[in-house]
Amino acid sequence: MAPTPSRLAWLDALRGPAALAVALHHSAWTFAPGIWAHVDGRIDVGTWGVFVFFLVSGYIIPASLERRGDLRAFWIGRVFRLLPLLLTAVCLAFLLAYLGLFTLRSGLSTRPLPLVALGNLTMLQELLGVTPVIDVMWTLSYEMAFYLLTVGLFTVRQSHRSAPIAIGLALLAVPLGFLLPGPTISGRADLVAAVFGVAAVAAVIVSVLSGGRTRTVAAVAGGLLGLALVIFGSRIGAGQGLIILGMMFAGTAVYRAEQGTIRPRTAVAAVLTVLACGVFAKDDPGWAPAILLAAGFFAAVFALRHRRFPRWLAHVGVMSFSLYLLHPLLLRVSPNLPVFFLIVVPLGYLTHRFIEAPAQRLGRRLSRPPAQEAPLDRERPHAALTPKE
Repeated sequence: MAPTPSRLAWLDALRGPAALAVALHHSAWTFAPGIWAHVDGRIDVGTWGVFVFFLVSGYIIPASLERRGDLRAFWIGRVFRLLPLLLTAVCLAFLLAYLGLFTLRSGLSTRPLPLVALGNLTMLQELLGVTPVIDVMWTLSYEMAFYLLTVGLFTVRQSHRSAPIAIGLALLAVPLGFLLPGPTISGRADLVAAVFGVAAVAAVIVSVLSGGRTRTVAAVAGGLLGLALVIFGSRIGAGQGLIILGMMFAGTAVYRAEQGTIRPRTAVAAVLTVLACGVFAKDDPGWAPAILLAAGFFAAVFALRHRRFPRWLAHVGVMSFSLYLLHPLLLRVSPNLPVFFLIVVPLGYLTHRFIEAPAQRLGRRLSRPPAQEAPLDRERPHAALTPKE
């Protein structure tokens, strides 16, 4: 039997605090930099928040794909989950910039406009050397790389190998962190960035519209491209980029263990390996405590997943993407920290209700397969989960 939505409330209990932590991190640096410098030197609260998001994505995204069993439905769901709000936020950023209330990064005006649009609308800008319209969009690039890898593994029926993949990515991050400390796709490589961006879009479209061997080749090519972009295109370097991917696959391993398809100790080994390699991925005193506490917070809430969580916490989690994406814009027009938090939550509620939620409902309607179509992976026992994603 598919679980009731309340069984997934623990995911919103993770998302809500994570989004608020990122908002607190940026707002505190804006309004109280002297005080926040002492906090950030001990724990990077923003990094804590985004790694909680990465673990949640790792847990839920493969479950979402396997429940649907259909690449078309999965990608339609992702598009309508992310792009409507993203387009709204980008347009709002340009409007505020026109009014003199928001400063766009200089790199946006020095690159070809089609390339800027391609990078930001595919959400791969961080891995293509393209300037983001809103700085926090950098995390979406790693989400997209993870989607591409997940789809590739699903198509060749290797999704169950999430734990060894997480371990392999973490171990690979150690040497590559020294060998590739920065991107090889530089901010001036317009043609290279365009080719990789178009190739990623083509891989998705072909895998959705085709079938058989062509679909498999396209999906696998997309997955390999996603991995290559993280290794060679990460602005933060291959080491940190691979740790991010490893953390997401560690989240998937937790899901596999919960569903009984792998042993719990295998999932624990994956998480511990990623953490052991990850604490050395960045020379910043606030980095290691942040990722360790993110994993600890995820584990604590996971252990309490069968308990009831406060309704307000679930509501904040539901609108977490709005909070995450819009708070940098609000920072430019808010006079102080208390006013910022008094506005950001209602704003997140409104954008979720009137932009995100209707788009998600439309995506669900469009992604319903015809009655005669059978999902790719219906026989997998873990396909019974009904995630919100």
